[in-house]
Amino acid sequence: MSDPVIPRWLRWSVLALLTWGVWAVMARLIGDTLSGAHNQALSTLGIIPVMVALGFSKRFSAPGNRRRGIIFALVSGAVSCLGNVVYYEILSRGAKAAMIVPLTALYPLVTILLALLLLKEWLNRIQIGGILLSLVAIYLFNVQREEGFLSGWLLGALATIALWGAAGFLQKLSTNHISGELSTLWFLAAFIPFGVFFLLQAPLPARVTALTWTLVIGQGFFLALGNYAVLAAFADHGKASIVAPLTALYPVVSVPIAICFLGEKIGAREAGGIFLALASVLMLSREGAHQNPTPTTPGQATSNQP
Repeated sequence: MSDPVIPRWLRWSVLALLTWGVWAVMARLIGDTLSGAHNQALSTLGIIPVMVALGFSKRFSAPGNRRRGIIFALVSGAVSCLGNVVYYEILSRGAKAAMIVPLTALYPLVTILLALLLLKEWLNRIQIGGILLSLVAIYLFNVQREEGFLSGWLLGALATIALWGAAGFLQKLSTNHISGELSTLWFLAAFIPFGVFFLLQAPLPARVTALTWTLVIGQGFFLALGNYAVLAAFADHGKASIVAPLTALYPVVSVPIAICFLGEKIGAREAGGIFLALASVLMLSREGAHQNPTPTTPGQATSNQP
């Protein structure tokens, strides 16, 4: 039987690219109807179907310390939740998705630097170039306006980068001990107690429309489905050197949506920042051939040493 024209791993990779791209702008559609914490809490409902699908996986091997791997995955999920709250809050206050999405997609920079400092991993030349480009991109995004040298949205974006990057590093540690499927299942499981906590801390608004419920649940579903799709791409023999950079470029879906359908406008300097951020994400995702990525937070593929 001949191979399909479009291999299965590529279909899964494109699915991850599309779902993460849509997920990234949904908080902008929800707007200030929900706070960042409430957004995170309610979107947890959308991840449950993906968790159920992961629960039927047969690839739950644990080559290392199973307990340690699960703990790392849970902490990774908790840190990612905090990053999501900040991210959703920024977009709910009207920040441009066309700028926030590609900027926050730079979080692999933090994962790589933590691995460099704590695990003594090496950087290839492409990744070093990606780091330099990311710094230029951050500078370009810092458009000096009346709010001062560092605007509130930029500080929030940098906090999101730090939290998502730390989450990626923790799941990197997790997949040193357990499979990517099991790590992702526990990573998503951490969202549930956080969702309950956020709802207990503050009651929901008096009236949440059906449209808001649909958007926020869909947001969680798209986030989790992207993780599942990357796992499926690797399982169907997708090469890490292709799948990781391809799925990391989800802003190429988000930015056109923000400009064409949300009516956002960007200047030349902002456009330069977006271009350099996308190039940086692509370069940061180019890992060495000896590394074996597994999916973590959106757009990120971490590696565990063989």
